This record gives sequence, structure tokens and C-alpha cells, in this order.
Amino acid sequence: MPAEWEQQQAVQLTWPHKDTDWAPMLTEITAVYEQMAREISKREGLIIVGPSTITHHPSSINIPTNDTWARDHGFITVFEEESSKQIKLLDFKFNGWGEKFPAELDNQINRQLFPQLTTHHSPSTIYEPHLDFVLEGGSIESDGRGTIFTTECCLMAPHRNQPLTKQEIEDRLKEWLGAERVVWLQHGSIIGDDTDGHIDTLVRICPDDTILYTGADDDHPDLLLMEQELQALRTTDGRPYRLLRLPLPRPIYDDGDRLPATYANYLVINGAVLCPTYGQPDLDQEAMRIIGQAYPDREMVGIDCQAVIRQHGSLHCCTMQYY
Repeated sequence: MPAEWEQQQAVQLTWPHKDTDWAPMLTEITAVYEQMAREISKREGLIIVGPSTITHHPSSINIPTNDTWARDHGFITVFEEESSKQIKLLDFKFNGWGEKFPAELDNQINRQLFPQLTTHHSPSTIYEPHLDFVLEGGSIESDGRGTIFTTECCLMAPHRNQPLTKQEIEDRLKEWLGAERVVWLQHGSIIGDDTDGHIDTLVRICPDDTILYTGADDDHPDLLLMEQELQALRTTDGRPYRLLRLPLPRPIYDDGDRLPATYANYLVINGAVLCPTYGQPDLDQEAMRIIGQAYPDREMVGIDCQAVIRQHGSLHCCTMQYY
């Protein structure tokens, strides 16, 4: 499985429309998606998925959808052979983060999308379905060198892959993702999160054995335990990782509920990193500065995600890369 910072061909956005949970704020969220689309299109290809009524963009592909979280219903890319860079698109089951939300249409997107991708992009790409195994893109991180990072609280959560054991799940990840090692984090959760602890809200793997991670505050003591796990973690050759601590945004509420805002949910694209911002200029700029330390050769671009977080997701959740 490639690292996120490797050269990309395109990014997928699954577009908001009136039949999604975005209906009460459709104009506001559409403006955010338009900003993401503009920034992506400057640097690489763009694939827009959604009903035919939503957009006339030349990159749009007409597929019915329940919602817009491309990171979790989208394909996971692996290279069939590292030497040849033969692309394989893995299609796993998506069940609304453990049957919390409707996902029947979203679970069928990849099967309808694949013929379109091979027509317009890579005719030699391989389609590999694993429709009996639940795996969301936001739940795994790869260093591109054989290590996959994930969280126990997500992959072992109810209504995903029971009665498989942790070892059985690890064996499957190693086989399908070409991994030699799976790092399981035992700690880490953010108030308001409904993904059961997706790693892309907590810990992000970066070039040169660097890890960006969400720091703790008084409301999130479990993040301190996660930090201690990361401090004890070693690379495959026995060295400690370079750790960069991201701040937590100050609490953001919607109708009395605290939302799971996190700066770790950024998107790496060719030549840039799209960074979520939350209308907190001091912390927004500090987070972008720290992310920039991990990606000194890329432009930092802020994307206002105050609308996105109202549906308990952020920037990375909205997107999926193709390599």
C-alpha cells in the first residue's frame, strides 16, 4: 500500500446533494467542496462521483450515493508489484461505520465506478473485491514500506468483522495490503467521533519516519496515553520516530454536541497539503506550521472545514487518492 505522499493521478470527491445529511446546509458545504475541487485540480486529476443532478463538471461520474465520505467507501490502492507499479484497486465492504448509518448505495459505488476509471484513466488496473470484509480508508495509514498503522478500537469494534480475532484481521491486512508489520494503537479517541477511532483523526504517517499526532487536553486524557505509545514505538530498524504534536482545536459545538474537530485530518496531494481550519486563526496557523515541518517541500493550503465538522468529519474524510 503506497504512502499518501507518493505521486498521485487523481483525487475522488463524492459530491454533496439534497438527499444526503447535508441537505439543511447544502449551499455552505458545496462551497467547501468547490474549494477542495479547485485546489486539487490545480495539481492533479479530479474525479467527482454523485447523482447526475449535482454537477456538470467534465470529471463527474453519475452514481447514486447515500453520503459523501469518499475516504471510507472509496477504493484502497495497492501496487501489485513494487517494481512494475501495477495498480490494484481493493473494494472492501462499507457498512456505515459499524451499521450506524445507511450505506447501501455507498457500498455499491466502487463496482459502478471501476469501469469508468479504467476507461478514462488506467486500462490495466486490477479490480479486487473483498466485499465480506469491512475496511474503511480512514482506519489505516501506510508508510509505503511495509508498515500499516491502525487502532484497536476501530478494527475490533462491534458490527465490523466479528467474530474474527485481532490476529486474523492482521493476517488479512498483511496479505491484502502487502504489509510486513501492523502497528495497533490501543489508545486514542476524540469526543464526538462516530468512526470508533479512525487513525486519520489521530495519527498520520509522514516521510522520513515522522509521525504527526493529535495532542491531549484536559478533556482527552486518552490522547496522552496514545502519545506515550508513540514515544515507545520504534521503526523496523529499531529507531524512535520523529514525533510532531498537533494542537486540538478549541471546543466546537453544534446544538449542544461537541464536534470531533482535529488538525490531523489533512490531505496530502501533489505539491501541497490541504489543511483543515476551524475559524481559530491562532491554532489554525500553528497546526499548518507544524504540518509544514513534516512536508517542507509542499505548499500548505488552508481549507475552512467549519461546515464539514458539523457532520462529524473533516477534510481527509471527504477525499480518496488514486496513484
